[in-house]
Amino acid sequence: MLVNMRELLLDAQKGNYAVGSFSVANMEMVLGVIKAAEELNAPIILQIAEVRLKQSPLEVIGPLMVAAAKGARVPVAVHFDHGKTREKIGQALELGFTSVMFDGSHLPLDENITETKAIMEMAAKTGAAVEAEIGCVGGSEDGSEDIVINCTKPEDAVRFEAETGVDALAIAIGNAHGNYKSTPKLRFDILQECARLVKTPLVLHGGTGISPDDFVRCSKTGIKKINIATATFDMVEKTVRDCYNKNGINGYYDLQAAEVEGAYQNAKRHILIFGTDNKA
Repeated sequence: MLVNMRELLLDAQKGNYAVGSFSVANMEMVLGVIKAAEELNAPIILQIAEVRLKQSPLEVIGPLMVAAAKGARVPVAVHFDHGKTREKIGQALELGFTSVMFDGSHLPLDENITETKAIMEMAAKTGAAVEAEIGCVGGSEDGSEDIVINCTKPEDAVRFEAETGVDALAIAIGNAHGNYKSTPKLRFDILQECARLVKTPLVLHGGTGISPDDFVRCSKTGIKKINIATATFDMVEKTVRDCYNKNGINGYYDLQAAEVEGAYQNAKRHILIFGTDNKA
Protein backbone atom coordinates (compact mmCIF):
# COMPACT_ATOMS: atom_id res chain seq x y z
CA MET A 1 0.00 0.00 0.00
CA LEU A 2 1.19 3.50 -0.79
CA VAL A 3 1.82 5.50 2.40
CA ASN A 4 3.39 8.77 3.48
CA MET A 5 7.02 8.61 4.57
CA ARG A 6 6.13 10.75 7.59
CA GLU A 7 4.07 7.87 9.03
CA LEU A 8 6.86 5.33 8.51
CA LEU A 9 9.46 7.47 10.26
CA LEU A 10 7.22 8.27 13.22
CA ASP A 11 6.57 4.54 13.65
CA ALA A 12 10.33 3.94 13.42
CA GLN A 13 10.90 6.46 16.21
CA LYS A 14 8.39 4.69 18.42
CA GLY A 15 9.80 1.24 17.62
CA ASN A 16 13.48 2.30 17.72
CA TYR A 17 14.46 0.96 14.29
CA ALA A 18 15.33 2.44 10.88
CA VAL A 19 13.45 2.16 7.59
CA GLY A 20 15.43 1.24 4.48
CA SER A 21 15.11 3.64 1.57
CA PHE A 22 16.17 1.78 -1.56
CA SER A 23 17.18 3.51 -4.78
CA VAL A 24 15.81 1.86 -7.91
CA ALA A 25 16.51 2.36 -11.60
CA ASN A 26 14.11 0.00 -13.37
CA MET A 27 11.11 -2.29 -12.93
CA GLU A 28 13.24 -5.28 -11.93
CA MET A 29 14.77 -3.42 -8.98
CA VAL A 30 11.33 -2.25 -7.87
CA LEU A 31 10.02 -5.83 -8.01
CA GLY A 32 13.02 -7.21 -6.13
CA VAL A 33 12.86 -4.68 -3.30
CA ILE A 34 9.11 -5.13 -2.82
CA LYS A 35 9.50 -8.92 -2.89
CA ALA A 36 11.93 -8.69 0.04
CA ALA A 37 9.69 -6.29 1.94
CA GLU A 38 6.63 -8.50 1.53
CA GLU A 39 8.54 -11.64 2.51
CA LEU A 40 9.84 -9.97 5.69
CA ASN A 41 6.63 -8.02 6.39
CA ALA A 42 8.63 -4.80 6.41
CA PRO A 43 7.73 -1.19 5.60
CA ILE A 44 10.12 0.32 3.03
CA ILE A 45 10.78 3.41 0.95
CA LEU A 46 11.37 3.31 -2.80
CA GLN A 47 13.41 6.24 -4.05
CA ILE A 48 15.11 7.74 -7.08
CA ALA A 49 17.51 10.69 -7.09
CA GLU A 50 17.21 13.61 -9.50
CA VAL A 51 20.74 13.01 -10.83
CA ARG A 52 19.63 9.53 -12.01
CA LEU A 53 16.81 10.77 -14.23
CA LYS A 54 19.04 10.80 -17.32
CA GLN A 55 19.00 7.00 -17.21
CA SER A 56 15.50 6.57 -15.73
CA PRO A 57 13.18 9.44 -16.80
CA LEU A 58 10.86 10.49 -13.97
CA GLU A 59 7.76 10.43 -16.15
CA VAL A 60 8.48 6.72 -16.87
CA ILE A 61 9.90 5.36 -13.59
CA GLY A 62 7.74 7.51 -11.30
CA PRO A 63 4.32 6.07 -12.20
CA LEU A 64 5.85 2.57 -12.07
CA MET A 65 7.12 3.15 -8.52
CA VAL A 66 3.78 4.58 -7.36
CA ALA A 67 1.81 1.72 -8.95
CA ALA A 68 4.10 -0.89 -7.37
CA ALA A 69 3.70 0.75 -3.97
CA LYS A 70 -0.08 0.79 -4.27
CA GLY A 71 -0.11 -2.91 -5.12
CA ALA A 72 2.29 -3.99 -2.37
CA ARG A 73 1.06 -5.95 0.65
CA VAL A 74 3.22 -3.84 2.98
CA PRO A 75 3.47 -0.06 3.53
CA VAL A 76 5.65 1.57 0.85
CA ALA A 77 6.50 5.27 0.61
CA VAL A 78 7.73 6.66 -2.72
CA HIS A 79 10.47 9.27 -2.31
CA PHE A 80 12.21 11.72 -4.65
CA ASP A 81 15.80 11.83 -3.41
CA HIS A 82 18.33 14.67 -3.66
CA GLY A 83 15.94 17.01 -5.43
CA LYS A 84 17.83 20.00 -6.79
CA THR A 85 15.20 21.81 -8.88
CA ARG A 86 11.67 22.93 -8.13
CA GLU A 87 10.65 21.67 -11.56
CA LYS A 88 11.53 18.04 -10.88
CA ILE A 89 10.38 18.11 -7.26
CA GLY A 90 7.05 19.48 -8.49
CA GLN A 91 6.84 16.76 -11.14
CA ALA A 92 7.43 14.06 -8.51
CA LEU A 93 4.63 15.52 -6.38
CA GLU A 94 2.27 15.57 -9.37
CA LEU A 95 3.09 11.91 -10.07
CA GLY A 96 2.00 10.93 -6.56
CA PHE A 97 5.31 10.66 -4.69
CA THR A 98 4.57 10.75 -0.97
CA SER A 99 7.83 12.45 -0.01
CA VAL A 100 10.45 14.64 -1.62
CA MET A 101 13.90 15.76 -0.62
CA PHE A 102 15.29 19.20 -1.25
CA ASP A 103 19.07 18.98 -1.11
CA GLY A 104 20.28 22.43 -0.13
CA SER A 105 23.39 21.12 1.62
CA HIS A 106 25.59 23.07 -0.82
CA LEU A 107 23.91 26.36 0.15
CA PRO A 108 24.60 28.69 3.09
CA LEU A 109 22.35 27.73 6.02
CA ASP A 110 20.06 30.77 5.66
CA GLU A 111 19.46 30.03 1.98
CA ASN A 112 18.98 26.32 2.64
CA ILE A 113 16.28 27.16 5.21
CA THR A 114 14.53 29.58 2.83
CA GLU A 115 14.51 27.13 -0.08
CA THR A 116 13.42 24.22 2.12
CA LYS A 117 10.44 26.23 3.37
CA ALA A 118 9.46 26.98 -0.24
CA ILE A 119 9.55 23.27 -1.08
CA MET A 120 7.47 22.52 2.01
CA GLU A 121 4.80 24.89 0.73
CA MET A 122 4.77 22.98 -2.57
CA ALA A 123 4.56 19.60 -0.81
CA ALA A 124 1.78 20.75 1.52
CA LYS A 125 -0.61 20.88 -1.44
CA THR A 126 -0.43 17.07 -1.74
CA GLY A 127 0.38 16.31 1.91
CA ALA A 128 3.78 14.86 0.97
CA ALA A 129 6.59 14.72 3.52
CA VAL A 130 9.78 16.73 3.01
CA GLU A 131 13.39 15.75 3.75
CA ALA A 132 16.25 18.25 3.85
CA GLU A 133 20.00 18.04 4.41
CA ILE A 134 22.53 20.09 6.36
CA GLY A 135 26.24 19.51 6.31
CA CYS A 136 27.79 17.81 3.29
CA VAL A 137 27.71 14.05 2.83
CA GLY A 138 30.84 13.04 0.93
CA GLY A 139 30.98 12.05 -2.72
CA SER A 140 27.92 12.50 -4.89
CA GLU A 141 24.88 10.40 -5.72
CA ASP A 142 26.14 9.52 -9.21
CA GLY A 143 29.86 9.43 -8.44
CA SER A 144 30.60 12.42 -10.69
CA GLU A 145 31.88 14.68 -7.90
CA ASP A 146 34.31 14.17 -5.04
CA ILE A 147 32.45 16.29 -2.49
CA VAL A 148 34.38 16.76 0.74
CA ILE A 149 32.58 15.65 3.91
CA ASN A 150 31.48 18.61 6.04
CA CYS A 151 29.98 17.24 9.25
CA THR A 152 26.72 18.73 10.48
CA LYS A 153 26.90 21.20 13.35
CA PRO A 154 24.34 20.19 16.00
CA GLU A 155 23.43 23.83 16.62
CA ASP A 156 22.57 24.17 12.92
CA ALA A 157 20.26 21.16 13.21
CA VAL A 158 18.46 22.85 16.11
CA ARG A 159 17.96 26.06 14.14
CA PHE A 160 16.95 24.20 10.97
CA GLU A 161 14.30 22.19 12.82
CA ALA A 162 12.92 25.27 14.57
CA GLU A 163 12.66 27.36 11.40
CA THR A 164 11.43 24.75 8.92
CA GLY A 165 9.57 22.01 10.82
CA VAL A 166 10.87 19.61 8.16
CA ASP A 167 9.74 15.94 8.35
CA ALA A 168 13.18 14.33 8.04
CA LEU A 169 16.70 15.71 8.28
CA ALA A 170 19.74 14.17 6.62
CA ILE A 171 22.95 14.86 8.50
CA ALA A 172 26.63 14.37 7.71
CA ILE A 173 28.59 12.33 10.27
CA GLY A 174 31.48 11.10 8.12
CA ASN A 175 29.25 9.20 5.70
CA ALA A 176 29.68 9.38 1.92
CA HIS A 177 27.86 8.35 -1.24
CA GLY A 178 29.22 5.52 -3.36
CA ASN A 179 31.80 2.93 -2.38
CA TYR A 180 34.10 4.00 0.45
CA LYS A 181 37.82 4.06 -0.32
CA SER A 182 38.47 2.99 3.29
CA THR A 183 36.35 1.91 6.26
CA PRO A 184 34.18 4.88 7.25
CA LYS A 185 34.69 6.34 10.72
CA LEU A 186 31.31 7.73 11.68
CA ARG A 187 31.11 10.63 14.12
CA PHE A 188 28.73 9.11 16.64
CA ASP A 189 29.41 12.04 18.97
CA ILE A 190 27.78 14.39 16.43
CA LEU A 191 24.92 11.95 15.84
CA GLN A 192 24.25 11.59 19.57
CA GLU A 193 24.22 15.36 20.04
CA CYS A 194 21.88 15.92 17.08
CA ALA A 195 19.56 13.15 18.31
CA ARG A 196 19.55 14.70 21.78
CA LEU A 197 18.77 18.20 20.57
CA VAL A 198 16.20 17.65 17.81
CA LYS A 199 13.02 15.60 17.56
CA THR A 200 13.01 15.34 13.77
CA PRO A 201 13.73 11.84 12.41
CA LEU A 202 17.33 11.80 11.16
CA VAL A 203 18.48 10.33 7.84
CA LEU A 204 21.73 8.56 6.93
CA HIS A 205 22.88 8.85 3.32
CA GLY A 206 25.77 6.88 1.88
CA GLY A 207 24.86 3.57 3.47
CA THR A 208 26.94 1.35 1.19
CA GLY A 209 30.02 0.05 3.03
CA ILE A 210 28.90 0.90 6.56
CA SER A 211 29.19 -2.10 8.89
CA PRO A 212 26.10 -3.88 10.24
CA ASP A 213 27.11 -2.92 13.79
CA ASP A 214 27.34 0.76 12.84
CA PHE A 215 23.98 0.55 11.06
CA VAL A 216 22.37 -0.85 14.21
CA ARG A 217 24.04 1.78 16.38
CA CYS A 218 22.79 4.53 14.04
CA SER A 219 19.25 3.13 14.08
CA LYS A 220 19.26 3.21 17.88
CA THR A 221 20.65 6.78 17.96
CA GLY A 222 18.14 8.86 16.04
CA ILE A 223 18.65 7.62 12.47
CA LYS A 224 15.24 6.49 11.21
CA LYS A 225 15.81 6.40 7.44
CA ILE A 226 18.86 4.81 5.84
CA ASN A 227 19.50 5.26 2.12
CA ILE A 228 20.84 2.33 0.12
CA ALA A 229 21.74 2.99 -3.52
CA THR A 230 25.19 1.85 -4.63
CA ALA A 231 24.86 -1.48 -2.81
CA THR A 232 21.70 -2.22 -4.79
CA PHE A 233 23.22 -1.35 -8.15
CA ASP A 234 26.38 -3.31 -7.33
CA MET A 235 24.43 -6.38 -6.20
CA VAL A 236 22.20 -6.38 -9.29
CA GLU A 237 25.24 -6.13 -11.56
CA LYS A 238 27.10 -8.85 -9.63
CA THR A 239 24.13 -11.23 -9.70
CA VAL A 240 23.76 -10.82 -13.46
CA ARG A 241 27.50 -11.30 -14.02
CA ASP A 242 27.57 -14.42 -11.82
CA CYS A 243 24.64 -15.91 -13.73
CA TYR A 244 26.38 -15.32 -17.05
CA ASN A 245 29.61 -16.85 -15.68
CA LYS A 246 27.63 -19.94 -14.61
CA ASN A 247 25.84 -20.10 -17.97
CA GLY A 248 22.60 -19.45 -16.10
CA ILE A 249 21.22 -16.93 -18.58
CA ASN A 250 19.76 -18.36 -21.75
CA GLY A 251 17.62 -15.44 -22.79
CA TYR A 252 16.15 -12.11 -21.77
CA TYR A 253 13.83 -13.43 -19.07
CA ASP A 254 16.69 -15.16 -17.27
CA LEU A 255 18.47 -11.80 -17.32
CA GLN A 256 15.39 -10.11 -15.91
CA ALA A 257 15.06 -12.71 -13.15
CA ALA A 258 18.72 -12.21 -12.20
CA GLU A 259 18.17 -8.46 -11.82
CA VAL A 260 15.13 -9.01 -9.60
CA GLU A 261 17.11 -11.50 -7.51
CA GLY A 262 19.99 -9.09 -6.99
CA ALA A 263 17.71 -6.29 -5.77
CA TYR A 264 15.79 -8.77 -3.60
CA GLN A 265 18.89 -10.17 -1.88
CA ASN A 266 20.30 -6.69 -1.19
CA ALA A 267 17.03 -5.33 0.22
CA LYS A 268 16.48 -8.44 2.34
CA ARG A 269 19.95 -8.17 3.88
CA HIS A 270 19.52 -4.53 4.82
CA ILE A 271 15.95 -4.87 6.12
CA LEU A 272 17.16 -7.50 8.57
CA ILE A 273 20.09 -5.34 9.71
CA PHE A 274 17.88 -2.27 10.17
CA GLY A 275 15.40 -4.24 12.28
CA THR A 276 12.43 -3.40 10.04
CA ASP A 277 11.24 -6.99 9.57
CA ASN A 278 7.76 -7.68 10.96
CA LYS A 279 7.16 -3.95 11.49
CA ALA A 280 4.55 -3.57 8.72
